[in-house]
Parts: sequence; structure tokens; C-alpha cells
Amino acid sequence: MSINLHAAHGSIDFPIRSRDHEMSRATEAIARESQWRQVVRSPQADIADITISRWEEARSTSSHQATTPEDCYFVAIALKSTRAKLTRDRQVVFDGTMPEGTLYVTAPSKPLAVQFQSPCAFLHFHISADHFPAQLAAAEGLNDLVLLRDPLAAELAKALIERGDAADHQFTFCIGQTLAMHLTRLELPRARVNALPKWRLRRVEQYIADHFDRCISLSELANVAGLSRMHFAAQFRAATGYRPREYLLKYRIEHAKTLLATTGRPLAEIALAVGFSTQAHFSTVFKRISGQSPARWRLASKNQRFEVEALPRRRPSADGDWITSAAA
Repeated sequence: MSINLHAAHGSIDFPIRSRDHEMSRATEAIARESQWRQVVRSPQADIADITISRWEEARSTSSHQATTPEDCYFVAIALKSTRAKLTRDRQVVFDGTMPEGTLYVTAPSKPLAVQFQSPCAFLHFHISADHFPAQLAAAEGLNDLVLLRDPLAAELAKALIERGDAADHQFTFCIGQTLAMHLTRLELPRARVNALPKWRLRRVEQYIADHFDRCISLSELANVAGLSRMHFAAQFRAATGYRPREYLLKYRIEHAKTLLATTGRPLAEIALAVGFSTQAHFSTVFKRISGQSPARWRLASKNQRFEVEALPRRRPSADGDWITSAAA
């Protein structure tokens, strides 16, 4: 089931050179996974019944499979947007875009296979079934649950990432408890909405890319997809995690960022160029999506570029590989 809510290295390998090294890895509050959903559970995590790890995959496509242990739920939070297909026994659980903040859950003893169709990064939680009501486990209400752009999940992930190596087991345990409470209090959907088929989605995405600088109605996009307004809106949201209007606004803001970073055009001119009728509306939407006003974002972008340009370059080596070294 899926709910839409408001809101590098291929396989990271950690060679174990000694038992001491393995033990130090096992005592990390947030461990790095050497394989998808595979992590050494620390003694502290066993006591707390909560294990948190991080998975990153830089390849454009990758496939993995795992089975959730019989005594816990598996919960994943996307740290950046990715495209993924989740399947179990040849049945599709989810197929579409998982925006940053997407959360998905697998019940105890359940196998799951995934195909990532773009680079990805996730926080993974193994939370003891004791943290969930028995009746919920019996009904499998949380199995195959996908929450697109869940605001609380995004904030919890942000809190963990910001702590980084400073995160301790008590802190991660509190985060895991909060996540479990959040899941048990959700109003679960009665019916599943299928995601918009990829070929329809591509048509809509291309139409938005070609006409984002003018007003686009829901009926217009539904006609492009060949569906009624109601069915299109629900399926588009299931596929992207965004309402059509939200997706259009985000697309406009991303294009505006390019103009802000690469040109000196006035804000009012940029606002009109990306489809906003006034600079005030543009600034309001930009700050809501980006967390900064357009002027502050432009200044930060310039400062960051100047800092990169000011970095000292290495002296060229005899083999001429200094450019590669500096870029790395």
C-alpha cells in the first residue's frame, strides 16, 4: 500500500582486517552497510532493540534482496530522491519515484527485492516488534507500507545525519522510538492506488518541461496523460510523491536556481521567466521549497563558487594527472 503525505561508491565495502576493527564497527551508533540491509548489530542495539545503519549506492542501476528478521520491522528513509521498484514473489509493491523523505516498511520475516534505477542513499532501521501493538502485527497493517515525502521521517533522518559520528546509542534509540510511535499512529489507507505508468508519466513530465513558464491546469495535464482529473491526480502522486501542482512549482524553482546561479538577471525578471506572475509569489514559494529567499540563495551560491575557485591547485605532476587529482 502507498500513502502520499504532505511534506560514492557502488557497494561500500568495509574490509575487516582484525577483530578489533570489527568490534569498533559494531559499536557505531549508525553503521555503514557493506551489503544492502546487512549490518553487524552492536551490543547496545541488541539491548535497545533498535539498529540504525546507512546504505549508499552510486551506480545508476542495482538490484538487491533481503528478508526481514522474524523479531523486527524494517524501516527505510530516503536521504535523496531515487527511482525504485519493490517486489515480493513477483508482485510489485511499489514502482516509481521515491522523493527525499520517503519511508517504507517491511514486516517481520518478509522477503523483499529492490531494483534501484538511479543512485540512492537511505537510513535503515531494524526496530523490534515489541515496539508495535500486537494487533497491528497480526493484521500486517505496516507491511509494504510506503509513505511518500513523510515530513516527520525526513526530519528524523535529518537529525541523525546532522549528528553524524557524534550520534550516540541513546540518541539513535530515541529516534527509533519516535519513528515506531509515528508508524503506529498512522491512519492506514483502505485501498491501494497504482502509480501512473511510466510512459504516461514521461509524457506529463515532458509537457511540464516544455510549458512550465505558463499556467498549466490539472485538466490539461490529465488530458496529456489520457486520464480523468481524479485518477490522474492520485496516480501522479503515487508515482512521484508530489501533487501535480507541487511538482510544477518545484520544477519552476529548480529552473530558477539555474538562472540565479548562472545569470545576473533581476529577481522580478526571473520570476516571470519561470512562470510566476509576481516576484512576491515567486519569493514565497522559493523560500518554502528551498528554505532561503532567492536573494540569499543566490549569494550563498556565489560564495560557494568563489570558495571552490579559490582552492589552491596542486603542482602538475610529470604524468599530467594533476587535473584529475585536483578535481577529486
